[in-house]
Amino acid sequence: MTAPTTPAVAPARIHEHITDAMKAPDLIRLSGNVVLARFETMKVYAALGAVRTLLRRGRIVPGQTLIDSSSGIYALALAMACHRYGLRCHIVASTTVDAVMRAQLEVLGATVDQMPPSQSLRLDQERRVRHVRQLLARRPDFHWMRQYHDVVHYAGYREFADLVTEALPGSELTVVGAVGTGASTGGLVRALRGSGRAVRLVGIQPFGSVTFGSERFSDPEAIIAGIGSSIPFGNVRHDLYDTLHWVDFRHAMAGAVGLLREHAVFAGLSTGAAHLVGSWEAERDPGRLHLVIGADTGHRYAERVFARHAEALDPRTVRPERIHTLDDLRPPWSVMEWARRSHPQSVVPAEESS
Repeated sequence: MTAPTTPAVAPARIHEHITDAMKAPDLIRLSGNVVLARFETMKVYAALGAVRTLLRRGRIVPGQTLIDSSSGIYALALAMACHRYGLRCHIVASTTVDAVMRAQLEVLGATVDQMPPSQSLRLDQERRVRHVRQLLARRPDFHWMRQYHDVVHYAGYREFADLVTEALPGSELTVVGAVGTGASTGGLVRALRGSGRAVRLVGIQPFGSVTFGSERFSDPEAIIAGIGSSIPFGNVRHDLYDTLHWVDFRHAMAGAVGLLREHAVFAGLSTGAAHLVGSWEAERDPGRLHLVIGADTGHRYAERVFARHAEALDPRTVRPERIHTLDDLRPPWSVMEWARRSHPQSVVPAEESS
């Protein structure tokens, strides 16, 4: 056996604010053609990029209150961006935001209105949007960040694209990640393609999301609201995506537990789903590098996912069903070549449709 060698120590960087330390991911090679970009909170890129752009354009000013709806990691990212730039923050939080996350928000100075327990994530999301509108009616001086619809959230991901280009040079690349609001995968891939690189984009959706047409299904265990949507999102550019996978809770759980078991990486459910999908995609295209997006850590899933690790499916034994139209879509895992086409239905932001 060859003795392990001590790696060279890179010079340490001193950051001016915690957001600078958090925004850059750890790049971890999971296999020969799969690299994981693991974030503590990926949406720091979105929040910082948006806040800086809005300040530069004069659309917001220091001391103003920024408000938005969130199921978790964007709330923390926005609170940190406000902390950095002398802004106030108000979060209308999903029922899925846990006590640890809420405590962090409040200590950072954010005020929080949390939705009560709900029978469905759709109702939770609709309640949040309605509550934001009510607050804005009383406080027109608040600025609604509209993470679901304002394209300003794409701006921060150009910096991530530059990091990817430097760390993973070459021509062909496949990016695998949750669709969510559309800004993270969309912003990264649009910037990479803009530089002339050949990039495939593989998106992941939960069953029940309207974004790519699975709203007729329900997943009773679903707690992965952040990777899909029960309302249309204006920031989703459907024509950026080459392939779509729909994954249920149990398969996302298998990916998350498998990632920790195989690679000692503790990450959230959207990362678990991306790991599962990325491994399957990489097996079928071994000559192409696959970048898997890991949006956050696994801490908020400790009880509902990782404490149940004995129940987890073996990710090596599950496979998706290939479909050709949305009519064929079926749980628990389906894959379809989307081929960069527009969504057949017009997308109208929820707050603009009423």
